[in-house]
Amino acid sequence: MWKQFLSKLPRKSSASGDSGQCSNGTGIQRTSSCGSVPSARPASAIRRMSSAVFPSSVVAGIEPLVSFKDVPNSEKQTLFVSKLSLCCVVFDFSDPNKSSVEKDIKRQALLDLIEFVESSSARFSEAAIAACAKMCAINLFRAFPPNYRSGSSGGGEGDEDEPMFDPAWCHLQLVYELLLKFIGSSSLDAKIGKKHFDHSFIVKLLNLLDSEDPRERDCLKTILHRIYGKFMVHRPFIRKAVSNIFYQFVFETDRHNGIAELLEVFGSVISGFALPLKEEHKIFLWRVLIPLHKPKSVGLYLQQLTYCVTQFLEKDPKLASSVIIGLLRYWPIINCQKEVMFLSEIEEILESTSQAEFQKCMVPLFRRIAHCITSSHFQVAERALFVWNNDHIISLIAQNRQVIMPLVVPALEQNIQNHWNQAVLNLTMNVKKMFSEMDEDLFSSCLAKHKEDEEKRVSLEVKRKLTWEKLESAAAFQPVTGHTAVLVGHQPSANMIATLI
Repeated sequence: MWKQFLSKLPRKSSASGDSGQCSNGTGIQRTSSCGSVPSARPASAIRRMSSAVFPSSVVAGIEPLVSFKDVPNSEKQTLFVSKLSLCCVVFDFSDPNKSSVEKDIKRQALLDLIEFVESSSARFSEAAIAACAKMCAINLFRAFPPNYRSGSSGGGEGDEDEPMFDPAWCHLQLVYELLLKFIGSSSLDAKIGKKHFDHSFIVKLLNLLDSEDPRERDCLKTILHRIYGKFMVHRPFIRKAVSNIFYQFVFETDRHNGIAELLEVFGSVISGFALPLKEEHKIFLWRVLIPLHKPKSVGLYLQQLTYCVTQFLEKDPKLASSVIIGLLRYWPIINCQKEVMFLSEIEEILESTSQAEFQKCMVPLFRRIAHCITSSHFQVAERALFVWNNDHIISLIAQNRQVIMPLVVPALEQNIQNHWNQAVLNLTMNVKKMFSEMDEDLFSSCLAKHKEDEEKRVSLEVKRKLTWEKLESAAAFQPVTGHTAVLVGHQPSANMIATLI
């Protein structure tokens, strides 16, 4: 219906007057009210212009193009609602030349609203809060175009596709800025605001975090944090809703653009958890944060994820062993880049791990580290050996050397004999020397045990090879007739081997 009102706009006079000086590049700089720009135009002309551009239902009440400075304090809340109603009209930005005058009017109204929220000291009425929530919902909550959802499911570390920027950002940015300042304003009564910025509003806001525009995700991150701090009654719901996004990402879609931003918000949320930690928060660590190491795109948000995990460990150091065992459960087998990331995170976790917690997980942990030391991928082997550069970890190893050294020394010896990379060989020699200086007798016994195990392994290999040679020789002298059954691809039974031996 309101297209009929748009057709009433006098295009020529508008192009020569107001819109000629309000292109996209200079619209932000226009801070004066529209009523004061055309000095020769009376107030009635301004009213007729806005009525021609926007529906009469939108501009009912106080003329929305009037400046807040031109109305008494008693009318400012009404003007605030009127300007919000005007901004509920959404424009098509796919064509920058379409409805340029209307876009400029709305842009100026948004700037006026932001300035008013910043300077207002009076409490916002419930009508103003409802109008603000409605305007933000109409402008922000939208379905993303199909090309937002196309492409590979990963967004992996090697994905270098350019992010898609929303052409309506010049207006969306102002709406986000208004929402941020409104939520954070001391003039907003949280008891009234929680009714309008409700669960439905929060869920739709969280859905926008899947936007491919990094500018939008950054605004949403800040607003979500502000909502979490403002409305305490919504905190459990926000935690649950974000957990559901993580669950869907890890176990279903393996794709979401806003995981890093959500984790960044939760990093500060976790730091505010009271002690002792609630069971709900521990479940979030075990069922959400640990499984988030599984997706192949973990490199995109590993920094924020590691921060969240370490925040939990600062709150409760007794969680360290369960976190390390959880990481070992999701340890990458064939992805070397992820393996390097996991080793870095393990080192950061070990820095805040106590002796008692370390002893609970040291055997499976150093079995994995020993396996990484012998990796043919030099970056994995190198990163695993760098663990011995950490003084706290060396202290933990030294106090538990009777258990750890027998696990690691064979891997060091295997590297010295077989590894192709010189840098890895040098690091291996350094760690070997460190072990020798730590406990020479234990190190010597580990070397002797490794040598003995190697001799046994070689002896078994030789014996096995001879056994197969005897089998092949025996089979060569057996005549094969048309009715003789021949086993193909099966190993000989123990009785057959014993007979041949």
